[in-house]
Amino acid sequence: MTSPTAAPRRLRRRPDWAGRNYTLLTAASVVTSLGSQGALIAAAFAVLDAGGDGGDVGLVAAARTLPLVLFLLIGGAVADRLPRHRVMVAANALNCLSQAAFAVLVLAGEPRLWQMMLLTALGGTGQAFFGPAAEGMLMSSVSGEQVGRAFALFRLATQGSGLGGAAVGGAMVAAIGPGWVLAVDAVAFAVAGSLRAFLDVSHVPPREPGEGLLADLRDGWREVVGRPWLWSIVAQFSVVVAVVAAAESVYGPLVARDSLGGAAPWGLALGAFGAGNVGGAILMMRWKPRRMLLAGTLCVFPLAAPSAALAVPLSVAGLCAVMFVSGVALEVFGVSWMTALHQEIPEDRLSRVSAYDWFGSVSMVPLATALAGPAEEAFGRTAALWGCTVLVVVVTAAVLCVSDVRNMTRRTKEVVVGVPTTSEPAGWKGPAESS
Repeated sequence: MTSPTAAPRRLRRRPDWAGRNYTLLTAASVVTSLGSQGALIAAAFAVLDAGGDGGDVGLVAAARTLPLVLFLLIGGAVADRLPRHRVMVAANALNCLSQAAFAVLVLAGEPRLWQMMLLTALGGTGQAFFGPAAEGMLMSSVSGEQVGRAFALFRLATQGSGLGGAAVGGAMVAAIGPGWVLAVDAVAFAVAGSLRAFLDVSHVPPREPGEGLLADLRDGWREVVGRPWLWSIVAQFSVVVAVVAAAESVYGPLVARDSLGGAAPWGLALGAFGAGNVGGAILMMRWKPRRMLLAGTLCVFPLAAPSAALAVPLSVAGLCAVMFVSGVALEVFGVSWMTALHQEIPEDRLSRVSAYDWFGSVSMVPLATALAGPAEEAFGRTAALWGCTVLVVVVTAAVLCVSDVRNMTRRTKEVVVGVPTTSEPAGWKGPAESS
């Protein structure tokens, strides 16, 4: 005979940790990932169709990155001052308008380079304000022992939709042209912004009046430098992301052209990396490493492997295998990192800390990609790629020298700040006491 509680359990459509805000955030992220990945391809082909060359494509890409570097820290401070969902909706509106204008220019014919750079820069500005607000909002939407699973599912949904968006977007660019793909991306931002407008922020404590934007930035900086595990990993990834970006955006296509058979094998390798991202997120749905930062940092070492594979170079099959493993490893780090931030950083400072994290990750990318060509001329492509490999290994090994990185453990239940429980190691400190 069926128990009285069986029916409600069968009717449950989502786990307890996947609340309303989490579900809205995940759905909105899926929508924007589907549109944005196709739009990146469309923007490049819009430049080429307008008579531009590879250098012009690089200028348009740089126009998106520069506002990220300039405005990320301000965006983080603003997101901790104002309701985060309003910052996210405003940023989505800016992205929607800029992509719509870009689409109109392309569909009307012969857009100018400066116009495309300006509109792409507006999109980058929107992302600078959106990113820290979104990360803070996501972290405040989950709690309890299942936060790692929640972050893994969110990343799985985002990575999976991004992988599909890139494939569909590329096909759409070929079939109907880049202008219509940009228009679809504008609609995606409008839909996602509408979903985010329904986020419930009643659980978030009211923000206390601050002393000003600069004071908020100083508070965020103190939050970062006061935690050795935090600033060391941010510094590590400023190098890791930069050299990986140089290897994959500059050297990868050149190696593919000269040794692997052209663009198609390189696209296959990038697809394998995306598949690895999905596989890593699935893994982290089940695996909850106790020493989360140690597990995550150890998984940064495989990010050195693609540069080494290109330096050899390996066959297409070997390169795809390496890219898949590095994609899995990156997701293990990503989920572990988000779990650590959620556990250790006070809710009212999440966006500011996230902004410094993002800033560290993107600040050196333009310099690294700009120096990739001169480095190849000075040392040769193979030596430059081995240099990328060595840099990733060295900075990651250095981070393992930080005791907090090796020893930080996952909490198994909610604790009162400053009061250790039986699940914590001796000497553990709560967020307010960590140094």
